[in-house]
Amino acid sequence: MIALYLGLLIFSFLLTSILVVPFINLLYKFKFFRRVQKTTDVEGKRTRIFDKFNNAKAGTPVGGGFLIIGITVLLYLILYPLLSYMGVRVTTAYTQVKEELNILFFTFISFGLLGLYDDILKFFGFERTGFFGLRLRHKFAIQWLLAFCVASMMYFNLKISFVNVPFLGVFDIGMFFIPLAAFIIVSFVNAFNITDGLDGLACGLLMIALFSFWLLSHTTLDTPLSIFLALWLGSLIAFLYFNVYPARIFLGDVGALSFGATLAVVGLLIGRTFALVVIGGFFIVEAGSSLIQILSKKFRKKKVFTAAPLHLWLRNIGWEEPKIVMRAWLAGIMLALFGLWIAYI
Repeated sequence: MIALYLGLLIFSFLLTSILVVPFINLLYKFKFFRRVQKTTDVEGKRTRIFDKFNNAKAGTPVGGGFLIIGITVLLYLILYPLLSYMGVRVTTAYTQVKEELNILFFTFISFGLLGLYDDILKFFGFERTGFFGLRLRHKFAIQWLLAFCVASMMYFNLKISFVNVPFLGVFDIGMFFIPLAAFIIVSFVNAFNITDGLDGLACGLLMIALFSFWLLSHTTLDTPLSIFLALWLGSLIAFLYFNVYPARIFLGDVGALSFGATLAVVGLLIGRTFALVVIGGFFIVEAGSSLIQILSKKFRKKKVFTAAPLHLWLRNIGWEEPKIVMRAWLAGIMLALFGLWIAYI
């Protein structure tokens, strides 16, 4: 099966490599690229440091996540039935293979559509009024709604209600799994989105995390999930070639929201919640630094960092962008190894 998974990864990589340049040209044609912005924080104050570094990237096409989602979904729809027809033995940790796939693709696509809608509003300058303006609080509310839907599907359709605690064992927490899973999904959605601020940073860390979960899915003999991860990884690696510094294309919210949510769901489906937290540890650190900054400004009326999240603070104190990204990848590799160690205990 390893040969099959590697073949699928390579095929997905090659297809994305062929399509990504025409896709970039298409984004230019439709003027779907980053514009100079005057952003504000949650208190409505200008984020001048953020604008200083990010407005230099104005003019770069945004929407690579749409290409990755489209290729991954299309290839899965074509290849999965074909593999079954050819007699490839399908094994899974769950009796309901269809329900597992429904959860995966509902997460992958629904959060992507939410991000795409936000990208369209952002880059075409539509007025943000009322519900359809999708202000921050509206987007956050929809994230929770989708997350509760996914968590409920896992609990009711797949009967997942357990948490594997390293050194202590497996605990059945019943319906409390739903709010816990929803919280994890929403946390990773926003953590990934926050991390996606430097060329290649979020996608490189995601690649490392997905390889870790790909290994775990193979050891648990979950064929549908292993195929999904192989196709996703192949497309992501091809995209990353054009996303590293200096980036020729960005993910956009269509990719950031989808990938953060799906990474969390993959970890939950494999049943390795604590491993997920460790393997995705850099995303959590990025989100945590932003949260600390927000709470400090709200309650202490002063900043902890000159800028947040962590990668922006490092840029502000003089670190070069490629250095931050490469060192973050190294940290991601070590966290992935530690997370795998925890998963196998």
